[in-house]
Amino acid sequence: MSDQNAIYQTDALIAEDIDAYLDQHRHKTMLRFITCGSVDDGKSTLIGRLLYDSKMIFEDQLAALENDSKKVGTQGQEIDFALLVDGLAAEREQGITIDVAYRFFATEKRKFIVADTPGHEQYTRNMVTGASTADLAVILVDARKGVLTQTRRHAYLAKLIGIRHIVLAVNKMDLVGYDRAVFDAIVADFGSFAASIELADATAIPISGFKGDNVTTASTAMPWYRGPSLIEHLEAVEIDADAAIAAPFRLPVQWVNRPSLDFRGFAGQISTGTVRPGDRVRILPSGRITSVSRIVTMAGDLDEAVAGQSVTITLADEVDCSRGDVIAAADAPPSASDQFSATIVWMDEAPLLPGRAYLLKLATQTVSATLRAPDHAIDVNTLQRLSARTLGLNDIGVLDLATDRPLVFEPFADNPDLGGFILIDRATNATVAAGMLRHALRRADNVHWQATEVTQAARAAIKGQQPRVLWFTGLSGSGKSTIANLVERKLHALGRHTFLLDGDNLRHGLNQDLGFSDADRVENIRRAGAVAKLMADAGLIVITAFISPFRAERAMVRSMLPPDQFLEVFVDTPLDVAEARDVKGLYARARAGAIPNFTGISSPYETPERPELRIDTTTESAEEAANRIVEHIVGVWSYAL
Repeated sequence: MSDQNAIYQTDALIAEDIDAYLDQHRHKTMLRFITCGSVDDGKSTLIGRLLYDSKMIFEDQLAALENDSKKVGTQGQEIDFALLVDGLAAEREQGITIDVAYRFFATEKRKFIVADTPGHEQYTRNMVTGASTADLAVILVDARKGVLTQTRRHAYLAKLIGIRHIVLAVNKMDLVGYDRAVFDAIVADFGSFAASIELADATAIPISGFKGDNVTTASTAMPWYRGPSLIEHLEAVEIDADAAIAAPFRLPVQWVNRPSLDFRGFAGQISTGTVRPGDRVRILPSGRITSVSRIVTMAGDLDEAVAGQSVTITLADEVDCSRGDVIAAADAPPSASDQFSATIVWMDEAPLLPGRAYLLKLATQTVSATLRAPDHAIDVNTLQRLSARTLGLNDIGVLDLATDRPLVFEPFADNPDLGGFILIDRATNATVAAGMLRHALRRADNVHWQATEVTQAARAAIKGQQPRVLWFTGLSGSGKSTIANLVERKLHALGRHTFLLDGDNLRHGLNQDLGFSDADRVENIRRAGAVAKLMADAGLIVITAFISPFRAERAMVRSMLPPDQFLEVFVDTPLDVAEARDVKGLYARARAGAIPNFTGISSPYETPERPELRIDTTTESAEEAANRIVEHIVGVWSYAL
């Protein structure tokens, strides 16, 4: 290794004149690519070899690499190039890639940003993250193992995410004696799979990332291969940057720039198209038409801006435009809808819960989205469509979703910026899925809100009361139904117009088709919340009694109503007290395993974090609690009551 170090030199211009070095690279085209494939296919080693051969490792880095190779390397006395990108302690200990590692390098012809993505199935979500901005995917295959399930999974995901250029790098050819027959068999196997998913542009290259064969220069060990080396192919592959510029103008608004009373601009990165001062544009989703006055940047005003540039645009008219809106070409605007068909890659340990409201982020838009049960899941090995009620970690499926307001979009195949999205769990803020919009559902255009002349306020006024939804939540046996029933009796005696929605009663009718799985519990609360909202719209005081174990669903119901009309009442009863009160013996049966998914035993209950009222049934009788709740409703609203 010391001999290698002695002859290894980086570009001297870096040390002599950094400005000249940067200027040298400024006008080169940029290619973003990922390396992916199955475990131990040599992805990190290949990237390390590319960095080494492109002279992107400095003396101190090379010295550290030699030292680390002796301590934790897997290549004996040779340099372990994988250590250049496997930086996490856990990665070095296990000899695997876990996180996505990004590295920059350059050749005489082009600049590159490469993302080293993990091969383990449990880290597929990390691969999706790395692939989301890539122009090309290098899919590695261990020549000894051939095409594996994870190879197919990554190829399918690359196609799904819209990567148009694929390199099949058959690695570790040195370990199979550089046998052409092995290479040809792997290429044929992958080729049949690529054809089945309509993956057209796939170039196969036999390489050895460790030995350097066909990585930067042609290998003398494989004279039968007459194609380009990997780096030659990466330098020559054509990236269709002009397609984004030729498309209609789209600018998702990221920020309203208001430094003074005299300036109001709309900042963001141009997704597609070209814009010039004077161009007519349409603000979506409102549809308002205006024109561009200026294109402002730190370097001064521009006469023209194109896809990929970050700019601030000022408009000729004072129009309502804010973060999340899209400024688009007036004569070719994108669509807006609130119901879609989408392909989902599920990336969370907890499975998808149909009916649950997740946050959906698309470009600069954030909306609430409710997912329906999948139409089907996709087996990436066979491409069969499988029946599925939910999606688990790394599953891929197609489903319908509905948003709480119109979303400005284009199909992912046409515009990844306005068609790709992520889903976020409201309770944990974890990113649980990545998705691609396929198309708007036709029923979204056919079903509209019907305006009514009699409003909620008018209905409430004739009853002489303020509409409310009192949402009682707590464990089974906590006393929810008892207290809720007392509250309704007292309100009725005071002349208030009420209705009591009890969870058990609804399961005899509206929700009789639902069980007690997590997904069914979510749908149970969604339906109950929708009914409660309709009743509140009728001017009633609605009293509900549901276990409603999940915070996300209680938050979903809260979001359906104006802030002053939802009152969460937490009936706080310890589990042992609730069990002691259980005259039906449900807890005993649940502990014996006779009742699955029983809240508090085999299914969780997420206690409210900030309920409007908390009832401690160990210190307060049902009668006292009901009186306090009624006083809270008909008297002065105060948390101190």
